[in-house]
This record gives sequence, C-alpha cells and structure tokens, in this order.
Amino acid sequence: MAKSPEAIKAYTLVRSLQKRFVDKLNKLSSQLGENKNFEEVIWLRDEGQHGGGNRFEARDNILFNTASVNVSQVHYDDDSSKKLQSATAISTIIHPKKPQVPSIHIHISQTQMRDGSSYYRIMADLNPSIQNSSDTEFFNRAVKKLSKDTFEEGVAQGDKYFYIPALNRHRGVSHFYLENYKTSNADEDYNFADTFGKGIIDSYIDIIENAITHRTTFSVQDIMKQLDYHTLYLFQVLTLDRGTTSGLLIHNQNDRGIMGSLPSFVDKKLLESWATKVDKPQNELIENLVSVIDEKGIIDIKTKEKLAQVVREHYTKYPEALKMQASGNTIPTTISNHEKR
Repeated sequence: MAKSPEAIKAYTLVRSLQKRFVDKLNKLSSQLGENKNFEEVIWLRDEGQHGGGNRFEARDNILFNTASVNVSQVHYDDDSSKKLQSATAISTIIHPKKPQVPSIHIHISQTQMRDGSSYYRIMADLNPSIQNSSDTEFFNRAVKKLSKDTFEEGVAQGDKYFYIPALNRHRGVSHFYLENYKTSNADEDYNFADTFGKGIIDSYIDIIENAITHRTTFSVQDIMKQLDYHTLYLFQVLTLDRGTTSGLLIHNQNDRGIMGSLPSFVDKKLLESWATKVDKPQNELIENLVSVIDEKGIIDIKTKEKLAQVVREHYTKYPEALKMQASGNTIPTTISNHEKR
C-alpha cells in the first residue's frame, strides 16, 4: 500500500466498495445460483515494490458469464522522479449468464500527482444484450440522484466516450463519466465518490436480482443477441477503451486482471467483419485480435493474455493510433503520469 495519507484513504474507499459489491453478489449466488463465492486473486507490481492489487472473480456458472471486481493501487513512493505519486482504483465488470440480465461496468479511481494535486475518474454504464426500458429508466434515475449537479456533464462525457464511430452506435444504454473530477474540497470529493459507488452498486444489484428472478425463459435468438453484444463489447474495449490500453502499455504484470472485463465467448466472424469499417491502422489491430481467437470464439485465460499482447504490440508499433481512442471532454494523461518529471 502507498504511504501517503491521501492514498491510504483512497485505498480504504475502493476496498470498501469492492467488499460491498462482492458481498452482495455472493448473496445472490447463495439465493439464486450455485452458492459459489467469488474467489480472490492477488497480483503484485514489481513484486510489491510499486503496489499491486486484488480481484474477486465469479465461480458461479449459473449466474455469471464472467465477472470480476478489481482493486489496484500503483505507487512510486520510492521514486521521486515520477510524475505520479499513486493511482488507486476499483474497476469492475459483471457479465451475467442470462441474456436478459444486463451487464455493468463501474470504475472509480483517484490519481495523486507528485506535486500534491489529485483528481477522480468516475464511470458507470449499463450494458444490456437485450434492452429493457424498465432497467434503463431505473438506472438513469439512480445515476441522476447520485450524481447531483454533475449529471449533465457526466452523461455528456459518457455518451461521447462510449460511442463507437465505426458502427455508429454506443456500447450500452446509459453512460456516466467524469474525467479529472475535483473541487476545492477534497473531503467532499471523497464523499461524492463513496456515495456514488455505493449507490450504483446497490442499484445494479436491485436490477439484476429482479431480472434473474422474473426473466426465467429465453430463446436461441436471445442467446445470439447476447453473443453479438459480447462481441461488440470486446471490440469497444480492445480498440477504443483508453483505460484498458493504458494499463497494458504501462506494465504487463496484470494482463489477466485488465482483460477481466471480456466476456467468455464472442462471434469471431462478426468481429472480423468490422475490420473493414475502421480506419487504418486499426484494421490491422482487429485482424491480429481475430488471429489469436479460436474458431469457437472462446475467450479463456490464455486467449486473454494473447489479446493483451496484441494490443500492446499494436500501440507500440503505431503510437499515433492512441489518438483514435475514445475520450470524454479531456484526454487522460494516464501513460505520461508514469513517466519521469
């Protein structure tokens, strides 16, 4: 754990949110699934010298396709040459098994710079394979209540960030994203992040508990819609998502955790067809991603590691392509933060 009081406080925040979410997901498993708790996996950055993290992964195959609740803290307490002091985050994606139950992505992080300044990144987006207006309305009401006077800004940035130009559509139906969020009151910022995280977690649990309980039947067509959407999700994450790319370029010690957001199956042919829709050199990225996925479209641990390496090699070869990735109103300086001052 980082040594600065602010980083310690941020770590307490994300760990408490992680526990809240995992406890509630475990409860759902005990009541509606296989009664299998999420299992903890620990990773270290430079053997712990510069932090690390833990993630809880789903083991209930009745309720979840894939699900991971990740916490990380990278710090440079021993290296004053770095621009970054510490970066502390919870990042979670839940892909339920049933196609009528929506996925969720939540990210809350605090970045502390060497000069003493700090800011938050706060994201929440609802990602159904099959849209349900009641779920969307419930989630939107929760976001609006929790975000207060940041609602319009967060929705505008979220809608911009999660738009996929090549496909002329969004990933998900409800998007909230605050980048570089800070006010003059650090305690209020902390409380905002904490309250928002708790509220979004609780709202999502309400949504999926209702959906799992009452949406008990589904068709082959529903399963195909889910497969198509999971393919879209992987496409957006691996070609547009700055957080994923930044994590892979900064280090290679948590590839499995960073790739934890990917669903377990995709439609390989559908993914391959989108190579013609993107600008160069992103067509090459898609072709290389497709090349490491087997014909059944299985995204297992080994495939995730290969996909991570493809992304890393692509942006090392074409650093200018980073400008083609998604952004809100501002482009985060995540990669440069880890460089020397």
